[in-house]
Amino acid sequence: MPSSAATGSVPLRRLLVPLLLCCALVVGATGCGGGDKGGTSSSASPSGTSSAEAQKFAKTRFVTNAGLAAGATYQWIVKPYRAGKFKKGADGRTFALVKAGLAGGFTYNRLKAAVTNAKGDPLLSKAVAPLTAGIESLKGLGTKLRKGEAGEGDIGAFESVINNIKSAGSSAGADVKDKVPTTSQLGG
Repeated sequence: MPSSAATGSVPLRRLLVPLLLCCALVVGATGCGGGDKGGTSSSASPSGTSSAEAQKFAKTRFVTNAGLAAGATYQWIVKPYRAGKFKKGADGRTFALVKAGLAGGFTYNRLKAAVTNAKGDPLLSKAVAPLTAGIESLKGLGTKLRKGEAGEGDIGAFESVINNIKSAGSSAGADVKDKVPTTSQLGG
């Protein structure tokens, strides 16, 4: 009989231990609010980042997004174009055009994100502001590339915008280096 009593209590222990732990967590969490004592106040809201930290993060995100845009442009648009991969009859033309189209859309998306990031830093924001029209001009070029309708001027537009973004970042103390995204990053 003692052995049956021991086995009968095991499921009860398995239920009781998690229940007690949950109760202890709930009581502990509600007890953390506490009241004001001695004139000091405690705030339940999390502390934000200082403006200096926010500016640093804005520059970091700008450099990352602009670097990915620059890397995608060079790797999958400029380099294949100069190698003649976009010409009719070129070996691997269809695949090169599809990748260039994806890279064009990706570049546009990352440049828009970089401009948004630049708004967090006053100096960077001023440097990048004149470039928004150039970035907007890239909007339809991804489709044009994918269809094989892009020419020297279109490729030059990508290069020009990327170079302008790099120099704007450099003038604001945010040096942009090319970072080639993976093909999976291009697609989604």
